[in-house]
Amino acid sequence: MSQATDISPDDRPTGRAMLRGARGRCPACGEGRLFSRYLKVADHCPACNEALHHQRADDGPAYLTVLIVSHLGAPLLLASFIAWRPSAATMIWSFGIGAIVLSLMLLPIMKGGMVGLQWARRMHGFDDGAARR
Repeated sequence: MSQATDISPDDRPTGRAMLRGARGRCPACGEGRLFSRYLKVADHCPACNEALHHQRADDGPAYLTVLIVSHLGAPLLLASFIAWRPSAATMIWSFGIGAIVLSLMLLPIMKGGMVGLQWARRMHGFDDGAARR
């Protein structure tokens, strides 16, 4: 028989943790800054001292960012070409710069959301001692 734990899945709501992370805040308390630099996750939350060094976002945020940017850019590229027929150089420059700017804006949001998801689901060392029983 397995021993019942006193931890319910509702004690770390996934949506709230992901929103906090996407805003660049600690998924546990929502107060401390999640990032110490642009994409560098802080080792510990400065407000609640939650250990954040366990995160393993790896390539997930970059993949999601590329997915979103390309799905937004492709229809806009086609629509602007049909509507205005700009030169190839104009389209390369405008959509290239747009893709870079949008990617740089979305990367920390995606990474924070992924760290929040990992924290809420107790992945990669984010579980506390009672969850290991």
